[in-house]
Amino acid sequence: MHCSRLLPAALAAVVALAFTQPAQSASSTDQSAQCLALAMYWEAQSEGRDGMLAVASVVLNRVAHPEFPDTVCAVVKQGGEAPPCQFSWWCDGKSDRPTDPRAWALATHIADDALRNPPPDLTSGALFFHNRQIGTPWVRERQRTVQIGEHIFYR
Repeated sequence: MHCSRLLPAALAAVVALAFTQPAQSASSTDQSAQCLALAMYWEAQSEGRDGMLAVASVVLNRVAHPEFPDTVCAVVKQGGEAPPCQFSWWCDGKSDRPTDPRAWALATHIADDALRNPPPDLTSGALFFHNRQIGTPWVRERQRTVQIGEHIFYR
């Protein structure tokens, strides 16, 4: 009789453990989507869908490249919160909380889609980009791939 009471409890424990693992994975996916959405929002909120997709491509290209961190959040936060960092919005000391609801909704939608089903790379393998109005001393060392909106992309 005692064993018959343990079996349902053991099964319940196994089922509970089985469902905790996907929740942890989803949490990691949620963090990646948040980091990617913030990068797209702050780098290309005025560039619309194509500009945001191009930024997403750079972040995902970096994740796949051996010279960069291997997670979306690590790529976005590379260099820490003090200059020099990879993305100026991350280390400028200002709030990273989105202020434009429409652009943020678009960024979160694109980030979720891009992580589930990566889109074609609009940047031809770019690992770097900058706004065309900002001077960059590293440009001479890179191969320009494309300009999308106000951003120029390089590998």
